[in-house]
Amino acid sequence: MSIKAIDHSGFQETVSVVPAGEAPKKMGSSFFRGSASNFNPYGSDHAKDDFASRFLLKGWTPDKPFISPTTNVTAFGSCFAENISKHLAKLGFDVSKNRDRDIYISSMGEGLVNVHSIVQQFRWALEGVAPPTNLWHGYKAEEFDLTEEIRTRTRDVFLKTDVFILTFGLSEIWYDELTGGVFWRAVPMKHYDPSRHKFRVCSFAETKACIQEIIDLIGKHVPRAKIVVTVSPIPLVATFRPVACLTANSASKAIIRAAVDETIRDRGDEWAGRLYYFPAYEIVNEAFPNRFVEDGRHLQNMIVPAVMNLFQATYCDTDLTIDQAEKTLRAARLQSARTLDGHALFSRARLASSFGAIVRRLVGKGVASKPKSR
Repeated sequence: MSIKAIDHSGFQETVSVVPAGEAPKKMGSSFFRGSASNFNPYGSDHAKDDFASRFLLKGWTPDKPFISPTTNVTAFGSCFAENISKHLAKLGFDVSKNRDRDIYISSMGEGLVNVHSIVQQFRWALEGVAPPTNLWHGYKAEEFDLTEEIRTRTRDVFLKTDVFILTFGLSEIWYDELTGGVFWRAVPMKHYDPSRHKFRVCSFAETKACIQEIIDLIGKHVPRAKIVVTVSPIPLVATFRPVACLTANSASKAIIRAAVDETIRDRGDEWAGRLYYFPAYEIVNEAFPNRFVEDGRHLQNMIVPAVMNLFQATYCDTDLTIDQAEKTLRAARLQSARTLDGHALFSRARLASSFGAIVRRLVGKGVASKPKSR
């Protein structure tokens, strides 16, 4: 990075810098910023061939890929874990969902959406600590029993795991006030009792504590294993708070993301080379101009393959290079931009722009008069 010029912006002296391979940047020069800076991308940076490597993946990837076809991978939690399981399975890799499809981390692999539901599986399987009953339910509200057979099968999968990929989804939880137990998802209608079943937002402290406990349990029982943590980019379908859903979702994700970040900073030295964060959340939310289909939650179909390719290129021992994954990402981003034509707001803007162009042409030809301002 080289200093190009010093000028003034308002009351502040600014310094122009030129990071290698990036658009020139400006920042205040009055305060020390460290010996190196990683800048937020300018508009023209988004067209760079190495956009993801420079502005999304930098600092988070391993020195070299460590997942191979013979690596035992266990992935569960929210949606990214399910996506990576499917992607690795298509490559012929060894994923837990194929090793034992009936254990709960397989059959409900993307339904364990909060940190409590994930730590429950580790406590139960590895140390025999069972949560209160009637907390675990499937997609149709069917109850999952805490059988010893499922526990030992889950334990066997955990103990044979080389890499855990865990995705945390949301901070809004339902719990049983009588027992303190947290539900996987929500309370089934047939069991709901307003006198004991309550809702709350999981705090930063308890979120971090759960993540720390997961790491400690893996470190104790599967000390050779590596961990890759991700945050789901899928927003809440609805919030149970008395506030707008978009704002509640922002808080929900911020709690998780901050807890993950602080945990990795706290444990980075101890777990060097074994604990990683893959920024799926940031890739989806920062790289694509139109992320979701009409329901506002399901991703446009070009997004998941692009994210999976970035994961494969950085974590998996295959022939896919990061340059090829970057190329796929650029194509997906352009395709995402084109879907804006079908977005209700942008369609209205385009229609208004087209109408304005027609009026200007007619006025120019003297066919119509210019609308009077009021």
